[in-house]
Amino acid sequence: MKIITLKKTVVITLSLIIAFGVTLGIFCGVSARGVAAQSQLIVVIDAGHGGVDAGVRGMETDVKESDINLAIAKKLKGCFVNAGFKVVMTRSTNGGLYGMPTKGFKMRDMKKRKQIIEENKADLVISIHQNKCPYPSRRGGTVFFDKNSEGGKKLANSIQSSINQMDECAKKNEALVGDYYMLKCTPNPSVIVECGFLSNPDDEKLLISEEYQKNIAYAIFKGAVSYYS
Repeated sequence: MKIITLKKTVVITLSLIIAFGVTLGIFCGVSARGVAAQSQLIVVIDAGHGGVDAGVRGMETDVKESDINLAIAKKLKGCFVNAGFKVVMTRSTNGGLYGMPTKGFKMRDMKKRKQIIEENKADLVISIHQNKCPYPSRRGGTVFFDKNSEGGKKLANSIQSSINQMDECAKKNEALVGDYYMLKCTPNPSVIVECGFLSNPDDEKLLISEEYQKNIAYAIFKGAVSYYS
């Protein structure tokens, strides 16, 4: 949490310095861009699953969770990039991150995602997934956070609130504690967003819609921005 606080202070301070410098005419364009680049917050967006690991599948269409995850993750990336954040995707294709699909591929995949998060010194991590439940009535997006991360909890609550405010939201859920590998890859805020239930026909219909994918990506983005503000 201290890292995030420090970075926020740097962003505000550098913005004031750049504005003041431009007023006095003491910054050239290249210098100003260089300073601004140093102040960028780094967001790692993780599209869950991929390759032979399709995740859960739609009850009606048999759509792969991995494909929906990637579609929403790409739209979420666009939101952050347009707002001036630096964005890193753990995967940007349909493939997995495990190399060969041999024994232990799942753990290799997870470790590669952690490596990307660590190497890029992520200020926050958002992992995109879809849910499944034996009870078809269960639906709606749910955000998970690690119990030991106060920043993760606040980020999760902020994103959950934003998802609950969507016009398409049929059930307002609460952010929940989750004991997941992806929530333990950085000391900075990290969340898993289960965007909906592919075991529910109404959720599935929404999740395969490009329009809804854009809407939930924007809701996640708004929640993250609200966390920073």
